[in-house]
Amino acid sequence: MTEGDDCTRSGSLPTDADVEALVHGICFKTGPPRTVGVELEWLVHTPRATHDPVSPARFEAACAALRELPLSSALTFEPGGQLELSSAPAGSLMECVSAVSADLAAVRGALRSHHLVLTGLGTDPWRPPSRLLRERRYDAMETYLDRTGPAGRRMMCSSASVQVCLDAGYEEPGPLGLGHRWRLSHLLGPVLVAAFANSPLCDGHPTGWRSTRQALWAALEPGRSAAPPLDAEPRAAWARHVLDAPVMCVRTEDGPWLVPRDLSFRDWIRSGVPRPPTRDDLDYHVSTLFPPVRPRGHLELRMIDAQPGDDGWIVPLAVTTALFDDAQAAETAYRCVKSLAERAGPLPAPCNELWLSAAQLALTEPELRDAAVTCFAAALEALPRIGASPEVRDAVAAYTERYVARGRCPADELIERFTAHGKDLLP
Repeated sequence: MTEGDDCTRSGSLPTDADVEALVHGICFKTGPPRTVGVELEWLVHTPRATHDPVSPARFEAACAALRELPLSSALTFEPGGQLELSSAPAGSLMECVSAVSADLAAVRGALRSHHLVLTGLGTDPWRPPSRLLRERRYDAMETYLDRTGPAGRRMMCSSASVQVCLDAGYEEPGPLGLGHRWRLSHLLGPVLVAAFANSPLCDGHPTGWRSTRQALWAALEPGRSAAPPLDAEPRAAWARHVLDAPVMCVRTEDGPWLVPRDLSFRDWIRSGVPRPPTRDDLDYHVSTLFPPVRPRGHLELRMIDAQPGDDGWIVPLAVTTALFDDAQAAETAYRCVKSLAERAGPLPAPCNELWLSAAQLALTEPELRDAAVTCFAAALEALPRIGASPEVRDAVAAYTERYVARGRCPADELIERFTAHGKDLLP
């Protein structure tokens, strides 16, 4: 969702208190839940050849053509060539679905002329991570992430997701209030991971995870990918998290960006080394934090794998929106998932036992399956109340029957197809 992403203004940033005030006032914008957005990432490859790399020349030509399209969504590319569409804030679920569907149709048409297609998978099943974008931001990110192992490069170059963006909610308590929605987003997260797991393969073989993408996030340095504590007020917790998180890079006007070691943003403010940070640096620092739920004025839920099919993304968008923006469904979901918190233990998401079980076992884990059944039923009841079309309701009902009711997820079908057909994985 492209509106509300500016956390800061340019200028000096001399104190911790200034950071806290900016985070408090801008990263959580409260009010009635009335807009919804989605950010869709897709793998890009040639038809019927998901294992073949896309040449840089073909990629650049396709990018140039796509940038000429009159889209309502923001079009960007990830380091490995994954395509991302970030919708504008929509006034309803169906407004969002209609706008993004139209943009996707235009994008697919333009890609076809370059003999390229989009595929919804949480991780690339065959191709090793390889960067197609050569920018200083990604050079610095790669250097930083390489310090903790290979997961960072695969996350950058070989993963794709459906990210649902919802308003932070009312200031007051209740099922549509900020505190409730913040906590619900983290407690519901493992259920969404499990129900929509769609990345069981990497490097041409099963990984042992149904959501390998989620396992990659858990393997990153926790200061970069972990959630703040849930037992504190959301704004205060996020402000502390921003200040204490390590700085990924210090931008420079010329030459490579600096990649410091063991420098938190709080330390950078206090030391002024290698140069004093600015408010623009704070905005950039926030953009390099990748927790499962990221406040960007709205709440950005980042835990869902990219989905199969041209319209598979609509189901997680519809289910998540219904469970947050319908008060009755939100209360049902919260009561259902709060008991799962006991399974999480002391570690933050996505590194704790509950999130790891969701990524590895998905809905074969009985408690996650029971929670998913309850939450999907609540969403189905709520969808007519939030104006979902019969087609969207039918899609959610079909997904529930095909996967959730049977304790399955798309990853299970991928594993079965891989066992039967190998590299002829995609229909």
